[in-house]
Amino acid sequence: MPLPDTIYCAQQINIPPQLPDILKSFTKAAIRTQPKDLVLWSAAYFSALSKGECLPVKDRLEMNVATPERDTGLTPGLLTILHKQLSAGQTCSKEELQKKWKGLCLPMDQLETLLLLGGFGSEIDWMEFFALCCNALGGTLLSSLKFACEILTEDEEGGAARIPFNTFVKLYTYLAHLDGDMMQDHIDNYLSSLQAQVNKQNGMIQVSNFYISRK
Repeated sequence: MPLPDTIYCAQQINIPPQLPDILKSFTKAAIRTQPKDLVLWSAAYFSALSKGECLPVKDRLEMNVATPERDTGLTPGLLTILHKQLSAGQTCSKEELQKKWKGLCLPMDQLETLLLLGGFGSEIDWMEFFALCCNALGGTLLSSLKFACEILTEDEEGGAARIPFNTFVKLYTYLAHLDGDMMQDHIDNYLSSLQAQVNKQNGMIQVSNFYISRK
């Protein structure tokens, strides 16, 4: 005796009317994001879609910034996705970070290196981890901060890339301490030197307004 759900002809297959739009959006997202592992990324995409979460999709197609000497797999576009997915609170769990990182097909050994470098436990200060990721992209303190501003800004692309000064202070201070070569007095003096510019911009700072000195 056949099972009740046995399909005998194509007319018995019920295709939800919204399916073509879902597949069309998925295809566009895959082309824009260019995941290294389409199957792994697709699982993350549809899991997020079913839960109403932020999708692992880049805002636009981008060129990989990796070089032969510095290939982490991470790009500004992928870090932007992670920030959207995990920055709702001040912290995120290590388990959730691992899940989102894997869903973007990023190398797990790189994640473990970053977690070890930051000395993180089961709960992770998101902005500190974000700063480490910017450092992985930039390699220098100045480049890292520029990446951070460009990702965090609410200005339109190509604009001033402004961010709140208190956010800049947190990122700069964390990375400067991580660098290990800067004294606290130098850090404080540098931040004080920016204050006049910040006051003129209502508590904001933009990429063109800062430089990094080690003296």
